[in-house]
Amino acid sequence: MEEQKIEHNPNCHSTSFMEHLCYIISQGFHLSDPQEYEALFNDPHFKCKHCGRAANSDKNLCEPVSL
Repeated sequence: MEEQKIEHNPNCHSTSFMEHLCYIISQGFHLSDPQEYEALFNDPHFKCKHCGRAANSDKNLCEPVSL
């Protein structure tokens, strides 16, 4: 089964976009370091309005809202 290519949010203009889950996934971090990747969302408190991903910290999302 071929893995789906995931792009980062092109509408995100945050200076810290390299910390966002969408960017991290687009770079393959979830494959190269799955334990550290999972630590970013294992106790989520925020959800992204753009992609729906959940994360522990708002700094890891493009458009975070509290859960």
